[in-house]
Amino acid sequence: MVIEQIEFVAVILSIIYVVLASRENHNCWYFGILSVSIYIYLCLDALLYAETLLQIVYLFLSFYGLYSWEKKSFVNESLENNIVLKLKISEWPIKKHFTYILIFTILSFSIGILLNSFTRSELPFIDAFTTSFSLLATYMTIKKVLENWLYWIVIDLTSVFLYHERDLHLTAFLFIFYTVIATFAYFNWKSKSLNA
Repeated sequence: MVIEQIEFVAVILSIIYVVLASRENHNCWYFGILSVSIYIYLCLDALLYAETLLQIVYLFLSFYGLYSWEKKSFVNESLENNIVLKLKISEWPIKKHFTYILIFTILSFSIGILLNSFTRSELPFIDAFTTSFSLLATYMTIKKVLENWLYWIVIDLTSVFLYHERDLHLTAFLFIFYTVIATFAYFNWKSKSLNA
């Protein structure tokens, strides 16, 4: 019963994180830091070792995301009032996507082999896939690459199955919610990038 209560808190914090991130609100990273701290414990308890490692990496990336979204990219000191240019939404060319997909597929398969051979990891190849591509999608989110949300949709749908199979049903539901938010966020960011 305690795991379910801890999972519930992590889910609420995660929902707040993704809603704020979809709105480009830098406060999302504070909620991200709290939720991944809890998920480190939950994933370890569920024998999802790659996901545990991912949560640890997320913790550091959340601090980097907070810094990146809050930092002043440019200050024009010649003016009386400082002008701050914030990181803008960008898009990657198709060739760059293919390159990253190839690299992260190889990484995912390699991690899956290691998990399958040397741990008691449940669903090692799915665990490795969601972990590998989540790292890429998180990097893309930090850099405000529009297509990050498309990656998240695929990752989130895969994660629904992964967490359901490990009896983390609230978290599986969270990933259904993430899929919906990622869909809306994609169109929201697309609209903002067209109007910029």
